[in-house]
Amino acid sequence: MDTRRGARSASHRKDGASPRLSPRLSPRGDETRTLILDTAEAMFVEHGYSGVTMRALTARAGVNLAAVNYHFGSKDQLLLEVFRRGSGAINRERARLLRAATAEAGGGTPTVRAILHALFTPPIRATLRTGSSLSHPAAGGRSIYMQFVARAALDGPDEMRAMIERDVAHLQRFVDALAQALPALPRDELLWRFHFAMGALHSLYHDLRRLEALSGAPLALDDADALVDRVVAFAAAGLEAQSDHTA
Repeated sequence: MDTRRGARSASHRKDGASPRLSPRLSPRGDETRTLILDTAEAMFVEHGYSGVTMRALTARAGVNLAAVNYHFGSKDQLLLEVFRRGSGAINRERARLLRAATAEAGGGTPTVRAILHALFTPPIRATLRTGSSLSHPAAGGRSIYMQFVARAALDGPDEMRAMIERDVAHLQRFVDALAQALPALPRDELLWRFHFAMGALHSLYHDLRRLEALSGAPLALDDADALVDRVVAFAAAGLEAQSDHTA
């Protein structure tokens, strides 16, 4: 063995060469991870959580099982990561819009409608986008991610359903903002009304086919801003209404 060559090679790697990136950190590794997430998102919508096998998922994504295990560890963790990815993007945009509304109010309290607009706009725009995932949207139709959330709430493992039910920390800033905008409304009443307002939003994930059946014709879902205005007007009327519970 040429020890001098080995020494020079080691010295070269130490002094000048970049270390080889792991699959998790390399661009190719990131692409594989995204591909797995996109594929899982679509398949969970099509077949439900229990109807998707790891063998079918890896075959459709064109990856091996080791890649899935490397990036996610298990099918349950893969499902949770699909949820975290989509909800994280939506909630970051919600926070950005609420900051913008606060700035527009001169640093004071935004109006009820401005707060609701920040709360509802990102998920509604996501609902009316289609594509392989939230990360690759196109105009028109319902997004795969929002269909995924609706399906996972019914068919996912207990940990997934618990996360959807208890993942409310991102909503607290909106409750607090509404409390400042409606100082005469008791906290308990505000929380009930907020819950009903969120129910109106969530109905868009589940019940559009029922609405189409009632209308007797396909719904035009190509104007997200118009739908935001409808939901904001409805929720604002409920939040601002007088009642026996108002102090």
